[in-house]
Amino acid sequence: MNASVATLRTALNATSVLSPHLAGRGAYRIFSLPLKRAEPTPPERELLGSAEVTQLRARGKRVPEYVWGTGDRRVLLAHGWESRGSCFAPFVPGLLDAGHTVVAFDAPGHGDAEGEFSTVLEFQEAIRRVSERHGPFDAVLGHSVGVMAAFLALREGVLDAKRLVAVGGVCDFGYLVDSFCVGLGLRPRIWPQLRRQIQRRLFAGDGDIWTRFSAVHRPERVRLPMLVIHDEKDRVVRVEQAHKIVDAYGGTARLMTTSGLGHRRILRDERVVRTALDFVTVGQDDTGDHRAVPR
Repeated sequence: MNASVATLRTALNATSVLSPHLAGRGAYRIFSLPLKRAEPTPPERELLGSAEVTQLRARGKRVPEYVWGTGDRRVLLAHGWESRGSCFAPFVPGLLDAGHTVVAFDAPGHGDAEGEFSTVLEFQEAIRRVSERHGPFDAVLGHSVGVMAAFLALREGVLDAKRLVAVGGVCDFGYLVDSFCVGLGLRPRIWPQLRRQIQRRLFAGDGDIWTRFSAVHRPERVRLPMLVIHDEKDRVVRVEQAHKIVDAYGGTARLMTTSGLGHRRILRDERVVRTALDFVTVGQDDTGDHRAVPR
């Protein structure tokens, strides 16, 4: 844990002794604040240099959109928290070789987008705006929070896609909040206060969000083939989140597990990339040395 995060944790925990409500308000600001902006790697910079870049507006914030290729079949890339659209760089050449047009974006508060703060609602809005321009999509590839946002957009009909690849995906909104509290080391008395702040500030007091914002809510509304990829040792999003998705969607979802790749490096693994590309372009999983379990 870096010094700034440790300082925030100490301050919030100390505040909670006198005022859990005030500590919850402070925790909400941090929860909505990406603590860093991912800088593109050299391969990502090269990829971004070849993209057609346009600007969208999502909840009043400027959002860059990146497009590669001119194929009739389109693929959408939805990145995760503290990441950027170019994190899928290892997937793009194979998609282009297969004749796809590839579309990515930086969500508000991420990459080169405007904004200091961000929420899953802004991720979903960015997906909606991109979908209005380029949908429907042959496939969606999501990572982390981008997976949850993609499920929400699919269920609410603002995103139309034939296939979904979910890598290291968050299933439950409540899990996202609780893991934030654990990661920051917040005292238990702050946790319910943070949930109340989220309900009040983002959802006008709606207490049903913990059910409705789960990727497995109303699964009958999201009926498409899915490839769920997750590392068994992912410490950011536990593999149990992947199992929940696969269990909820039954025969339409397949699970591929890896070991030792973690939460972010999994996007650069050659066998993961190949398996995902085969699923998108051919419709078949090449399991290689990984365990792919049909459900």
